Amino acid sequence: MLSKKLHEAINAQINAELWSAYLYLAMSMDAEDKGLKGVANWFYVQFQEENDHARIFMNYLNSRDAKVTLLPIEEVPATWDSVLAMFTQTLEHEKKVTSLINNLAAIANEDRDFASINRMVWFIDEQVEEEESAREMIAAVEAVEGNKYGMYMLDKELATRTYTQASPLASSAD
Repeated sequence: MLSKKLHEAINAQINAELWSAYLYLAMSMDAEDKGLKGVANWFYVQFQEENDHARIFMNYLNSRDAKVTLLPIEEVPATWDSVLAMFTQTLEHEKKVTSLINNLAAIANEDRDFASINRMVWFIDEQVEEEESAREMIAAVEAVEGNKYGMYMLDKELATRTYTQASPLASSAD
């Protein structure tokens, strides 16, 4: 059985994951509006991943016989000055999410809830990947900054990114 503190924190995390999805959807739409279909695709894949993360937490609460409570999603920004600004905000946001996940792991550890600790390990590993990906994108955008052809080629490369369902969902019966 989940502690009340962990149960409430996971419900808050579901809201944070859905907010993240909404943020990346907004970035995707802004990039699309700017004619950057590849950048839009990159952020749309992020949107799908964040929805998966929320679903993994929902499935986890359900598996522990704990009620999922969906909270209102706060407004997200709608436009960014540049692609670099999008990826810079992405990195800062992912660092915040890492902090939230680490807090969940700390609560599970305090509770000696080994099942929850195990679930959080997947998210901790995922956050390492998310931050690394954002840093790589910042470096790529900075490398072509001011070079229209370079941005064109980067945009074409980002258009090839595909969505892969998160492993905890791919292996579940959902």
